[in-house]
Amino acid sequence: MPVYTVHEPRGAGPEPFSATDKFEFVRDGFHFWAFVAGLIWLIYHRLWWALLGYVVLSIAGEVALSMLKVDLGARFVVMLLFALLMGFEAASLRRWTLSRGKWRQLDVVVADNKDAAERRFFDRWTAQHNAFNDQWASDRGGPPP
Repeated sequence: MPVYTVHEPRGAGPEPFSATDKFEFVRDGFHFWAFVAGLIWLIYHRLWWALLGYVVLSIAGEVALSMLKVDLGARFVVMLLFALLMGFEAASLRRWTLSRGKWRQLDVVVADNKDAAERRFFDRWTAQHNAFNDQWASDRGGPPP
């Protein structure tokens, strides 16, 4: 079963329910699209520092392999291993970028998919924050005064 980490932006507001729509759920594990199209995946997720590192390492690897006069088969294997590493470490790069952007990790959730992870997290989170006795909530089910 996949594991998700839940992140919230710091300084979201004094109320515990003010920024629940901004929570990020990051799935741990292998990311196929980061493996196949790492450059596009990094741009899509706006991981700019990781993108810079990816481009620099790719160019440096190609230059080093060409200076060593390595044949095409070995170059392909090295770049395939680099792409495989990108697929395995994509979630770590997202978590690192979120932590640099002043996000904090709230919880770890185990669920089948993202929707189930959100449901499981918010069920547990609202119980901890006593959402049913929230002073900001209005009672719409009672009779009129």
